[in-house]
Amino acid sequence: QVQLVESGGGLVQAGGSLRLSCAASGRTFNSYAYTMGWFRQTPGKERVFVAAITWGGNNTYYADSVKGRFTISRDNAKNTIYLQMNSLKPEDTAVYYCAARFGPQTIATHEYDSWGQGTQVTVSS
Repeated sequence: QVQLVESGGGLVQAGGSLRLSCAASGRTFNSYAYTMGWFRQTPGKERVFVAAITWGGNNTYYADSVKGRFTISRDNAKNTIYLQMNSLKPEDTAVYYCAARFGPQTIATHEYDSWGQGTQVTVSS
């Protein structure tokens, strides 16, 4: 089991930036076979894919809605992934979740095995 803890959410004005962090730990976590992802969810809606990165490689993937504005990255030494969010829009307001799966990248929420508790991001207009 992988434990994930997000941080870095908050309130920001439209056009601003935030960086989310996700610290990972667990007995079986240290494996390059893991894919790490960020998802977001608004009240009454399903959780949706935002970005993903393969732990062992440099492959990154983004939802069309965030391409060019968000950047996912990792620090293997710290077992931490990041989501740099620039040019934020009010529609980016959501609870953001970090997730992990043992396997290749996918945007399918149900394919991820471990989830963090979420961090709120609010973008004011």
